[in-house]
Amino acid sequence: MDYAHFFIFSGGDTAISKELRINEGITNKELRLIGVDGEQVGIVSPREAMVMAREAGLDLVEVAPQARPPVCRIMDYGKYRFEQNKREREARRKQKVINVKEVKLRLGIEDHDFEVKARNAERFLRNEDKVKVTIMFRGREVAHSDLGLKLCKRLAKRVEGDGEIEKPPKLEGRNMIMVLTPRLNKKQQ
Repeated sequence: MDYAHFFIFSGGDTAISKELRINEGITNKELRLIGVDGEQVGIVSPREAMVMAREAGLDLVEVAPQARPPVCRIMDYGKYRFEQNKREREARRKQKVINVKEVKLRLGIEDHDFEVKARNAERFLRNEDKVKVTIMFRGREVAHSDLGLKLCKRLAKRVEGDGEIEKPPKLEGRNMIMVLTPRLNKKQQ
């Protein structure tokens, strides 16, 4: 049986196998045939379709096996695979990976330490990474969430040239979390 296997990679290590039956691997009693130029030939037997494909010097490829009757097309399968792989490579090349960096702060942070954390956040934003700002509360500090909110706003104001708030500050358990995203460069706008 003739089967063509190729894998589509989508995110991480997950591979989705897409199996196309070609030439003698197509065993249905009848199929809907699309000709070389994309014209509808009609419903024919697989034997007739194979004869037409061989006369054209091309392959018979089942493009829609779920349809009733299945849809097959006369095409150059090698060229089709090449084009498919080329499109997938192009899509992967244009894909932008966004990293999320974290900056952790406490309520009693000193000015110098705050400046160090703010410079780190600015550097992350300039490298087009998102920044997750976490304000950690210890003990009864959680009762003073308004101070945490002030600290978040102070950091957002400090880095506003490089980033903007994507997710406003929100108290989650004993932490207050805010997400900053890089501003678009002038050349990207």
